[in-house]
Amino acid sequence: MSRSAAPYHHGNLAEALETAARELLERHSAAELSLREVARQAGVSHNAPYHHYGDRASLLKSLAARAMAELVEAQQQAADAGGDARGRLLAVGLAYVDYAVEHSHAFALIYDPEVCVPGDPSSTMAELIDANHTLLAQLVAELWPQADEAGQAAHAAALWSTVHGLAQLVTAGHLPREAVTPALATLSTTAPA
Repeated sequence: MSRSAAPYHHGNLAEALETAARELLERHSAAELSLREVARQAGVSHNAPYHHYGDRASLLKSLAARAMAELVEAQQQAADAGGDARGRLLAVGLAYVDYAVEHSHAFALIYDPEVCVPGDPSSTMAELIDANHTLLAQLVAELWPQADEAGQAAHAAALWSTVHGLAQLVTAGHLPREAVTPALATLSTTAPA
């Protein structure tokens, strides 16, 4: 009997499937993932994923939330490492870019508008997005305390879009990873002394 035809005997099917899918996502884009391949990777029958996920889209949404949790955690750890506000901003930006480079398919899945619909994320993803925005807002408030709410929101949007653009450029091979630190350092010098 082949592995894919083996009966389903996992005690925690969702975790087994997500772990298998996450492993596959390290090597393949989300577009290449199938429930059959995820089942094979998890060592369960090809029908087992349907016991927990009604379809491939449900698995991808869960996988995107897992990746977003990893991204938020990486940034939070960078911020918690200490230093002044500029140093923490630089560390958070580097953590964002490094996550994108090290987990390019997972990073792409987080921002796939068919998986995380802009303006209508799942409740799990919405909490993670809020946590990410809160972290950035805290750093911006420390660096630009004199700015009003609209000004701080503008700084946050400018920083996020710049760091995200750097991540995209490095991931696509258009910019070397070594260019990120000086770019972020230059960006952080726009904060008042």
